[in-house]
This record gives sequence, C-alpha cells and structure tokens, in this order.
Amino acid sequence: MSKDYTTQPRTAVRRQDRAVEDDDWIRILLERAAVGVLATEHERQPFVNTNLFVYDAGKHAIYMHTAGRGRTRANLENNPRACFTVYEMGRLLPADVALEFSVEYASAVCFGEVQVISAEDEAAIALQMLLDKYFPHLQPGQDYRPPVPEELKITTVLQMNIEEWSGKRKQVEADFPGAFIYGEGAAKSQR
Repeated sequence: MSKDYTTQPRTAVRRQDRAVEDDDWIRILLERAAVGVLATEHERQPFVNTNLFVYDAGKHAIYMHTAGRGRTRANLENNPRACFTVYEMGRLLPADVALEFSVEYASAVCFGEVQVISAEDEAAIALQMLLDKYFPHLQPGQDYRPPVPEELKITTVLQMNIEEWSGKRKQVEADFPGAFIYGEGAAKSQR
C-alpha cells in the first residue's frame, strides 16, 4: 500500500536509510555549500532563485541578498514562507541495469520565514558575512571599500529564520566499480 505523502511532516525523508538526523552535519553542509536555492510562491506558482548565501549558526538563519525590487522580494512581501536547499553531488554510480544507475549526494532543506532586513547596520553586517564567506582573503577597508548607505538602499538583504530542516545523503564504498566524477567519465569515454 502506498504512503500518503501529503500527510507526512514537511521534513520527512522518503528514504529513511538516507535521512540525516545529525544537526551538526546539516550545519556543516550549510556552512560549506557554495550555492543555495530559495523557493518562494507567486499566486500558487512556485518560483526558485539560485543564491549566494551565508548560514549564521548563532541566529539559526540564512542570509542572502537580491535586487532592491524584483520577483523574489515581491513574492516574499506577499508570502514570507519559503524553502531553501543546498546540495552537493558526489560520484556517478553506473550499474548493469539502467534503473539502478545512481549518484552520491548530500543535501539539506530548510523551512521558515524570510524577512527583509531594513536596518542599515544589520544589512551591512549580513553583507559583510557574505563577503567574508566568498572572499575570505580580502579585507574591507584594505582591499575594497565596504558598502555605503546609497548601495544598501538599492540592495535587499534577506534573513531566513529556520524553523525546521532535514538532511539527506547517499554514500557508497570508496571502491564502487566504475564510479566517477561528473565530467571526468564523459571525457574518458570520448577518447
């Protein structure tokens, strides 16, 4: 008998053997992931936006920025509920049967509400956290001029307060026959 997934909690993972219950593992994934995807809603139509982001463990929040005006901000003004996901792809896993081909991965999904940070000082701190994550070797005031109030006025800084999350991963043994990294296997087969 099939399970009714509409009655399951939003953090329920279908494949329990791949569910990650370790909050520290999810935190670490959020801290190291390069890119995330924010899902919002506009008139019952899902809308996704790929974002650079930073996770603040102390506030249990995700910060990102977008244009001062645009689809993402308009969607959030109408409905602040959102979903955010990060993922990493591991090796591709070939098999003797097409149905059994697979891939290693790690992912986390976060649920919560997103708010626009309107206070300039808070927005500047969040933007600096983003700069520190992606450009840790550069120093504000030394290697670049930090954002000024005029720039903050044309940027929307978002804070997603995480209410719930779930993690999921698939890992196989290191010596899995034929496993390869995407892009490397295709190059070998074309030689």
